[in-house]
Amino acid sequence: MKPLAVIGNVNVDLIMGPAAPWPQPGTEIIVDHHELRVGGSAGNTALAWMALGIPFTIAANVGDDRFGRWLRDEFGAQAAAWPARPEGTTVSVGVTHPDGERTFFTTRGHLPHFSLEEARSALEGAGLAGGYALVCGSFLTDALSADYDALFDWLDSRGIRAALDTGWPLDGWTPANCAAARGWLARCHLALFNEIETTTLAGVGDPVEAGRALQARMPAGAIVVVKRGPAGAIVLDADGVLHEAAAPRVDVIDTIGAGDVFNAGFLAAFAQGAALPACLNAGVAIASRAISTFPRRYGAPLAGDAA
Repeated sequence: MKPLAVIGNVNVDLIMGPAAPWPQPGTEIIVDHHELRVGGSAGNTALAWMALGIPFTIAANVGDDRFGRWLRDEFGAQAAAWPARPEGTTVSVGVTHPDGERTFFTTRGHLPHFSLEEARSALEGAGLAGGYALVCGSFLTDALSADYDALFDWLDSRGIRAALDTGWPLDGWTPANCAAARGWLARCHLALFNEIETTTLAGVGDPVEAGRALQARMPAGAIVVVKRGPAGAIVLDADGVLHEAAAPRVDVIDTIGAGDVFNAGFLAAFAQGAALPACLNAGVAIASRAISTFPRRYGAPLAGDAA
């Protein structure tokens, strides 16, 4: 199996819901469930890998408070090298709605201060040559994303291929944010974006053609995945050949982090040498299970150890 790493945002998620209609100011409503869990794109991906029994390395930071210590405890030895910032740990409250949508309230906390040097320190000596590093949470890890060119140089110099899932910018897909993401894609060998992100970045309404437009901006042989929610997912292989996977019908409880969990399933299968259609199916199956279970479950550990 090829080595895997994830670089980016780990924070605390408090998930509550479903809430409908949205309450008036000064009022209180009762919701059916709540769950305090590891969050952030990098955290969600790593948590799924842990449940699936996939070996990995994670580069992240935490705040210097009780939540930061709790996050360290959740990851055990994996978090031994995480630096603790003097700021409080970033906390995101996610309110779910009956239609599967969600609303977030997030503090800035420790995430903007995660640095290139801290990321490299966590990854150095991890034996990642020949593997893949998922870079995520780009618009929340300000200090690190400002040094992405240097990060990609560092990964390239060690034979580590970068996969990218930026996440949604806090201020939306402004021209500046689109330009930044396109520039980062030019350094990456694998793109893992959802449909709206893909079509927005490409300026093309059809997700397949949008994927092709992004692929044309990436290095030769790059792979583009487009996550389509209940419509499943598609992937354009290194030769531009399209593969598709349908999503099963499930009773949705909580879609928060669904794309991150898909990334975990896809990359786990990919690192084991599975064909791209099988990688798509793994990502869709694991994400579908995660969004339809409470407490969240991911399925049994993945079998196989292909080179």
